[in-house]
Amino acid sequence: MTLALSPAMRDRMESWLIHLGSLRGRADATVDAYRRDLTDFLAFQARHSPEAIGPAALCALSASDMRAWMAAQRGRGVGSRSLARRLSAVKSFYRWWADCDDFDATPILSMRSPKQGRRLPRPLSVAAARDVIAAAGALDARDWVSARDVAILTLLYGCGLRRSEALGLDAGLLPLGDTLRIRGKGSKEREVPVLPAARAAVARYAMVCPHDLSPGKPLFRGIRGGPLNGRLVAGVMEQARMQLGLPATATPHALRHSFATHLLDAGGDLRAIQELLGHASLSTTQAYTAVDAARLLEVYAATHPKA
Repeated sequence: MTLALSPAMRDRMESWLIHLGSLRGRADATVDAYRRDLTDFLAFQARHSPEAIGPAALCALSASDMRAWMAAQRGRGVGSRSLARRLSAVKSFYRWWADCDDFDATPILSMRSPKQGRRLPRPLSVAAARDVIAAAGALDARDWVSARDVAILTLLYGCGLRRSEALGLDAGLLPLGDTLRIRGKGSKEREVPVLPAARAAVARYAMVCPHDLSPGKPLFRGIRGGPLNGRLVAGVMEQARMQLGLPATATPHALRHSFATHLLDAGGDLRAIQELLGHASLSTTQAYTAVDAARLLEVYAATHPKA
């Protein structure tokens, strides 16, 4: 996209992006997304300016200018979550810029993000969860790779682990006991029970893995022996779901959702499930009760006799 920006404005934009990547430590993909979002915002402002838009014009934007941009985004079909992310990028830029050049960015920073409905988890059925793990075990001709993929997915589903938590396990935990102590988000620790199926899957992987699994080494390894990349786990799940005809929502994280939902279906206590998942707030775990209610409504709609 070619922007009619003044040289001074281009310099500020590039300085902000460098600040994000170098000083704030944002990932390259995040910086690229922020660049696209800010470029889109500036392009909208440039279309409403008769000449190359510079710092003075952009400093003088009003709340009504911001509302016009947000309305245009809505008109293009941009959803609440995407618009909130774009507004966040614009605010981040203006916050940094206002600190650098000492101007009042209140009209931009005071804009409220659009309300977002809580996104419900998308669990798999019990049968689909089992099928996807079995399918993952048949994707690679190398026995140890197949065993590794089955072990990881079994831990996600059988213990409710996040993908990063499973990949962060140390080989010194072998052989797995009846419980695992997991350090999750915010360094919050929790203890989760390990089902016999998960212990057996990890033991089988450890038996055939060609790499050194001594204490201090990562439990799950890539082909060359380094720590396994999380994207490869997502790729395995994608291949398995495509083979089974499952929706795109059947991701590694969906196995964790399935763990929680199936526990709730079996009469599990919400507080206990919160502890097992490592949620800081019970309100996060309560999303699974909405899933349960939604499923009941689907069954009702499909089976209730019509008048």
